[in-house]
Formats: sequence, C-alpha cells, structure tokens
Amino acid sequence: MRRPVLGAAIGTVVLVAAASAGNIAAATAVTAASARHAARACAVAPAGSAACHALVVVDSSGKPAVTSTPNGYGPSGLQSAYNLSTPPVAGATVAIVDAYNDPTAASDLALYRSTYGLPACTTATGCLRQVSQNGGSRLPRTNAGWATEISLDLDMVSAACPSCKILLVEASSASFTNLGAAVNYAAGQHVASISNSYGGSDMTQLAAYNHPGIAITASSGDGGYGVEAPASFGSVVGVGGTSLKGDTSSGWAQTAWSGAGSGCSAYNAKPSWQAFSATQCSNKAIADVSAVADPNTGVAVYDTTPYQGRTGWQVYGGTSVASPIIASVFAMSGNTGGYPASLLWANPTGLFDVTIGSNGACSPAVWCTAGTGWDGPSGLGTPNGFSGF
Repeated sequence: MRRPVLGAAIGTVVLVAAASAGNIAAATAVTAASARHAARACAVAPAGSAACHALVVVDSSGKPAVTSTPNGYGPSGLQSAYNLSTPPVAGATVAIVDAYNDPTAASDLALYRSTYGLPACTTATGCLRQVSQNGGSRLPRTNAGWATEISLDLDMVSAACPSCKILLVEASSASFTNLGAAVNYAAGQHVASISNSYGGSDMTQLAAYNHPGIAITASSGDGGYGVEAPASFGSVVGVGGTSLKGDTSSGWAQTAWSGAGSGCSAYNAKPSWQAFSATQCSNKAIADVSAVADPNTGVAVYDTTPYQGRTGWQVYGGTSVASPIIASVFAMSGNTGGYPASLLWANPTGLFDVTIGSNGACSPAVWCTAGTGWDGPSGLGTPNGFSGF
C-alpha cells in the first residue's frame, strides 16, 4: 500500500487562539511538527459501497506504528481544544454506524477509558450496545480495517463525551444498502446523534439518512477537494477536517487539513439553511463543520483486533476522527427537532472560525481554501463549546 505524507500545516506558520475567542486569532506563532506517514485502513470502495475514512500512522515498514502508551490527543486535549468540559446534557446516546464486526470493541473501549480515568462504559451496564444492522445479536464477519475504524469511533465518543452512552450498529457489509439499514435501525433507538465515518461516490440522497430531530453526521473524506456521500446528503451534517496544534496551557491553533473532502454536490439540492449565493454552490455544499483530522496532529486509539499484525496503542487521523466528535457535541447540546445542521448555520459565532489552509485548487476558491466565514474544508469552523449546536 502506498503511504502518503498527510498534513496541511507542514512548514506553515499558524496562529494560536485563546480558548475564549470566537475566532482563531493572533496570539503566538507556532510551526507544525515533522510529517508522519499514514495509510488508509480500508480499501477504496466500489460503486454502491463506502470505505471507512480512518488513516493510521505507520512506521518505516508501512504497518501501523504501535506504542506501549498513548501517543496522540486524548480526552483532556480534545475537550480543552473545543471547550467541552461542561456539557448542558449528560447521558445522551450516540450511535456509531460502521460495516462488519469488531470482536474486541468492548474490551478495547474498556482499556481506553480506564487509561484516561473515564467512567466505565460496558455492555453489562447498558452504556454500550453492540448489535447487527437490524438490532440482533448475531454480528457480521470481522474485517480488520473496519475494526480499527470502530475502535477509533468508540474512543472519540468517549473522549469528547465521557457521559454519553454508545450504540454500535454493525452493517453486514459496506454497501450503502446495508449501511443505510444500520442507520435506520439506530434512528429508531432514541439516539441523539448518529455518526458515519465513511464515504463513497457522490449520489442522490438516500431516505435512510433522513431523520429529522437526530444529528446524522458523516465525514467528508480524506482525499482533498472532492465530494462524497453521505456527507453530500442534504439531511446530513457534513464534517470536514483540520490540523490541531497546541496544548491545554499554551492554547490551540487550527488550520484546514489538506486531506479534508469538500465541494458542491452534483446531485443534492442546497438545504434552505446553507446561507451563501448560488454562484458559490447551487447544491449541497460540504462541509458544514469540522474537527481534527490530520494524522500529523492525530489522536490516540487502542485496538487489539490485529490489523496487518499490529495491536495496541496507535495514532489515527482522517475525517473519521472528526465525525464522532461532532456527533458527540450535538448529543451533549441537547437540541432536538428539525435538521441539526441548521443550528450551525444559525449560530456561526458559536464556532471557532478556521481561516488558514487549503485542500487543493478549485473555482470558486471558497470550496477548497479556508477564509473568514464558511469554506469547504472546515465548514463554518470547529466547536467552541455548545452554543453553535
């Protein structure tokens, strides 16, 4: 597998924002760390199917780089970067929809949470449920690449929202027919949000992803400028990606990530709440919002379903990281009714506006180059607490 070098901020000067600021504003100049190599966890999807958007940092052999302790952002860093320490709502359920089975999901989640001092979330207590696409206990076959995606998703919900319950729905395959069935099942389980960390070719809206009152998030893709479904569906919150630098003491810097998917759907009409001119995009624009996705500024994930023979602590990026984070913020906000994406567009000052970075060359430039207000790679920005949600 070819190992791309991924990261928008390499050699770039960015600006650190004070935690209370509404925008990424001038404070202290920093530079990005040396580039990491990362590889896709899932193969490119054929027509009618999706691929997971997890990117794992690899070593010189091209296999996942494993460490004995976490090496990447964890709960305290993510909660600090996005001002998530005092959620308005506790105990909401976030659904994770992925393909195939992760046989070590529960045990891996238990170790992740105990390592970071988070409260346990187990199947015995009902905090974690792991079911098939129709809600049954007979789970699909294991796929190592998708299993790493599942571990990533569960860990990111735990990091962003330690009090959230988690419903993991595993589709029988990566076809949109089966993934859509999993989304439909999740929507009937009184969940606050549903995260989909995968994508395939842009297509016409599927009814399975249309559930008003539930925040359905989908990662925008990891290939740079370009549109994928289900992020392109009008009923779905398209989640882009950023590079995140800093720490809890010095502050945080964010730029648009070069790998984030973005653009204008060729098939789906612009939702009424997307407020910009038709000359910019006459159809659904991607993304709506964003969070960390750059493997160079990646997150710590624990996974023991062997992927390329490796297990343990690894570092991940990709817009797969961003989608469950955003789904968790929606769950903690407590807002219901209508289409949650409309809340973002009605409250853009409740987000950190990412104004630096690009994911390619395009016309108009706003589809792929960050700037003041909405842009393709970072959407309206990243969470700054809960007021934007």
